Amino acid sequence: MTKPRKIRLSTTPSPEDLAALKLGDIVYLDGLMYTAREGVYMRALEERANIPMELPRDSAANFHCSPAATINPDGTFRMGAVTATSSFRFAKWIGEWLEKSGAKLIIGKGGMAPEVYRKHFVPHGAIFLTTVGYGTGALLGRGVENVEAVHWREELGLAQAMWVLKCNEMGPFIVASDLEGNCLFERENAKIAPGYAALYEGTKPAVMKRYGETDDRSDEVIG
Repeated sequence: MTKPRKIRLSTTPSPEDLAALKLGDIVYLDGLMYTAREGVYMRALEERANIPMELPRDSAANFHCSPAATINPDGTFRMGAVTATSSFRFAKWIGEWLEKSGAKLIIGKGGMAPEVYRKHFVPHGAIFLTTVGYGTGALLGRGVENVEAVHWREELGLAQAMWVLKCNEMGPFIVASDLEGNCLFERENAKIAPGYAALYEGTKPAVMKRYGETDDRSDEVIG
């Protein structure tokens, strides 16, 4: 097994930087990153509010997350952790957001469906970076040098506001899609899936079952 590559990447990457990324690469980010999830998407895309940043000039990196921060008496913020949220929930906005914002990096938890990458990411020259497992919010928070701004805080609240974070070697993130629309999870699932049947060989039906507990894959609630 080859060791994953470690790459430092700007939050305003060049086309050449993006083209060089391979599925499974480990990425650390430098520069300005902004958070945008359903609140920001609805306000900017559905309500047509003016985005309070010059995108993608200032940043081409959109993080699906809720920062864990407190407000200091002088109005500044103390950042503790940045916890990613599941990105599949935002798929219905992602095509229009990529078009409007010029984002080249979408960062979040768990990835999106492969068809979303092919339909929306590829035409806009964008890729998806996924967080590494759970419980890494404090680790990612170490890469935040400063909170540069918090936009739409009064309208959306702290969790949904558009946070602008200055990052220095923030990560690790994993390259989960590439410019050709290939998907890391799809590729790895194809390798693993054929072996699932062997897990059920020789098992006996449970005497007492909880909902969804079965020895027959055709009965599984989640496939």
